[in-house]
Amino acid sequence: MQGVYNVLVNLSGAVLKSASYFSKKLKDFTEGRKDLFPKLEKAIDRSHDYIWVHAASLGEFEMAVPVLKMLKNKYPDSEIVVSFFSPSGFKNKKKHPLVDHFTYLPLDTKENAKKFLDIIQPEMAFFIKYDFWPNFLNELKSRKVRTFLVSGVFRKDQAFFKPYGKWMRSSLKTFEHFFVQNKESEELLNSIGFTNVTVAGDTRFDRVAAQIEADNRIEFIEEFKEDKLLVVCGSTWPEDEELILDFINRSHNIKFIIAPHEIKPEKIKKLEERIKLPLIKYSKKEGKDLKNYDVLILDTIGLLGRAYSYANIAYVGGAAGTTGLHNILEPATFGNPIIIGQNFEKFPEAERLRQLAGLFSVKDSHEFSAIMTKLYTNEDFRRKTGMIAGHFINSNTGATRILEKYL
Repeated sequence: MQGVYNVLVNLSGAVLKSASYFSKKLKDFTEGRKDLFPKLEKAIDRSHDYIWVHAASLGEFEMAVPVLKMLKNKYPDSEIVVSFFSPSGFKNKKKHPLVDHFTYLPLDTKENAKKFLDIIQPEMAFFIKYDFWPNFLNELKSRKVRTFLVSGVFRKDQAFFKPYGKWMRSSLKTFEHFFVQNKESEELLNSIGFTNVTVAGDTRFDRVAAQIEADNRIEFIEEFKEDKLLVVCGSTWPEDEELILDFINRSHNIKFIIAPHEIKPEKIKKLEERIKLPLIKYSKKEGKDLKNYDVLILDTIGLLGRAYSYANIAYVGGAAGTTGLHNILEPATFGNPIIIGQNFEKFPEAERLRQLAGLFSVKDSHEFSAIMTKLYTNEDFRRKTGMIAGHFINSNTGATRILEKYL
């Protein structure tokens, strides 16, 4: 099976290059990896020690931030290299104060793995949540590099736990220790012979908890909100809009911020056309009296996390369709009651918060309107629900500390 995998990975390079002519995402994927090794060789200074952290995409990078901060404090003389697999991660995080070098991860061939590690020569390697690449892992093992999985999540439908997955299980032997999010992951690893496992939790809780101490002030949101109840709808997709727009269009004396996941002009225009209340876009706010508008569309990136600090209620997108639920922990850390769609099976933190009654899942616009009406009209219910969400964050921090103690 390892041989078949290697053949397929090598073939995929040519296939992706051809397919990139028809897909912008695939074009970004292939173009971003051009001259990867020469660029990396130029950036790496062999007088330094290096720590390698791999994040599949932007979401995993956010999970890595508290780990990066810990590593910088614990190993101040080492430089940190962060690799991304997806273009969305790399393009949005080309610079960060905790990272010395960003790079794409080359395709998982034996040759690429050797060349990549020959250049970086990491003292340690950290994989965030998942993204298991057998050739990279096997090469790390052959070099005896201390390698760790952080905030790992395993599911029984993964190849590791299938009869045909023996060759994949072998690559897991690279990890010195697994720091996983939940008991189920620990039990699954135990079932295939791995006992070097600690249930440490999710570093995203550490990440969002730190946001409370940051400067979250956004003056134009203060002007827009005034003293009214504010609902922040974050990372929405068209399927989410089907749930929320009917209630928004019938609302009075409530303010709404909508932060769409995609901010392409044509997407924003379609959203605008469906909203009946007075609305203003972030890009058109200058010189406008914001208190005269009921809906503010954030057609920009980078403000949603702080916008949640002004919310009284939050709707988090992604689960109304099949794109995947976005980050519920950001609004929860500010003590917001949270509403999501119904497709969140792969997001255990959402199920846990739902069971605690700090989060509500709705299947259609009628259910959304019902829970919104209750949250709006019953202040005591809204406050208690928000307190549950905030406590959920505070009681689940500490994953980064557990990792630090082990190191």
